[in-house]
Amino acid sequence: MRLRALLETDALGLKLLSGEDELDRTVRGVMTTDLRDPSRYLSGGELVLTGLAWRRGAADSEPFVRLLVQEGVAALAAGEAELGDVPEDLVVACARHRLPLFAVHESVAFATITEHVVRQVSGERAGDLAAVVDRHRRMMTSGPAGGGPDVVLDLLGSDLDLRAWVLSPTGRLIAGPKAGAPALPAEACGRLAAEHLTATRSGRRAPHRVLLGGSTYSLFPVRSTGRSPQTARDVRETVLSDWLLAVEADAGDWAEERLDLLHGVTQLIAVERDRRDAARTVRRRLAQEVLELVQTGAAPAEIAARLRVAAPVLLPGLGAAPHWQVVVARVDWDGGETESGPMAQALLEEILVDPLPAGPDHSDRIAVAHTGEEAVALVPLPAVPTEPDGSETGIVADALLESVRDPLTAGLDDDGRLTLGVSATVHSAEGLRGALEEARHARRVAAARPGRVCAAGHQELASHVLLLPFVPDDVRRAFTARLLDPLRDYDRRHRAELIPTLEAFLDCDGSWTRCASRLHLHVNTLRYRVGRIEQLTGRDLSRLEDKLDFFLALRMS
Repeated sequence: MRLRALLETDALGLKLLSGEDELDRTVRGVMTTDLRDPSRYLSGGELVLTGLAWRRGAADSEPFVRLLVQEGVAALAAGEAELGDVPEDLVVACARHRLPLFAVHESVAFATITEHVVRQVSGERAGDLAAVVDRHRRMMTSGPAGGGPDVVLDLLGSDLDLRAWVLSPTGRLIAGPKAGAPALPAEACGRLAAEHLTATRSGRRAPHRVLLGGSTYSLFPVRSTGRSPQTARDVRETVLSDWLLAVEADAGDWAEERLDLLHGVTQLIAVERDRRDAARTVRRRLAQEVLELVQTGAAPAEIAARLRVAAPVLLPGLGAAPHWQVVVARVDWDGGETESGPMAQALLEEILVDPLPAGPDHSDRIAVAHTGEEAVALVPLPAVPTEPDGSETGIVADALLESVRDPLTAGLDDDGRLTLGVSATVHSAEGLRGALEEARHARRVAAARPGRVCAAGHQELASHVLLLPFVPDDVRRAFTARLLDPLRDYDRRHRAELIPTLEAFLDCDGSWTRCASRLHLHVNTLRYRVGRIEQLTGRDLSRLEDKLDFFLALRMS
């Protein structure tokens, strides 16, 4: 719209103080500011509204106007509520720099002018929002004052009448329209996340359009600012970690300018995503240090000292030392060429946000490390995790997957699996090693089940509990000798590599194709070796119980 149209709108009551020859300028946006230097938040073409709080004396007007002109501002409108009449020094400065200047009567709210400008610039509203988004990006990259994804979504609503939500790959609602707007049901969030992951895995070009509950949604991926789809080795490396922007609109007939705008919005949201990931660095490092101590057999006193350091970070304000649970996760892909440890870490962090015990800032409690192909979470719990009947509370394996199974199954498609194991609660550092082995054991139980996304808890390990790491050494030696000595003897005599074959077969969760590929063997050769293992030990590797016994024997040997 033109400046002349603003002046001719009686409801705004604007009075022109200078710049009569410049009224054909185009207004592309509106901004309210009382900063002495607002230049970094300007992109050109704005009507700048100011209450003059930046002006402390006559000498301040010249530099302020000069900055506005340098940034290509269309005009300046000064409110009369603070000082009465607009100061003459500001009128002179605007006239010198040919910047149109309006006086805003004290009875007219800046919000009224802002709404009028936004509504009138109908054909160029996408361009207006692009300028606002660009300013907001500058604010976010210069410090934490930008306000996060919620502010960006509010801009979409106010400038383009678009309702939008930011979702995690599991369907968790991360941000949405401001308070008062209709909420997006959890079921709809999960469905949209599943549709997005399915479309991404199939290679369809974004935005993906979904019809849900009579409304059309357009789904845009929110990718890390440090990479692009072209630099990823495999879409499987990122599909389970990217956020998505769900917009309640059909983007199929949008102009390129508007699509570019939404792409810019996703980049802005990605800045916040990267910040949240960076905030988890300390917790990840603490988890990694504790995990290394536990795995290397460090003294319980040393582990306990490290836990005392970790507790205030994971549960700030907690008076007593917490109890702990261990959760182990692994993502396996057919072929095994994709590095899945970091992916399992990011995914486990996401899955653990909701099922944690009640309290503020759940995401700040997550401490997840990764070692090899698996992720290990150290989860703090209240000091007395019991129900009224005396049973312990904490994370339950089935609850981890209750709301995320469908989206994750879509993301894994037909060539990936996610398996999780959950330990019992332990009350001291001495119990962590057993809890870690228990969680790993439970994950193996989950891996033996059908389905793309499976979990198992410590309650399902009762028949093997005596074989966990804290049993006496003589019991361990007897158990492992009975199962593994025949294979070791055969390997010494024939160099048959039955023990390495058994380890690889169990590590691949019984997949003939993946195991043969890892060992560089023909599948028939692998079947011969497994048959020899079964013949020598009298066990059947197609049975879950025998797989678990071999797994424990190898771990305890």
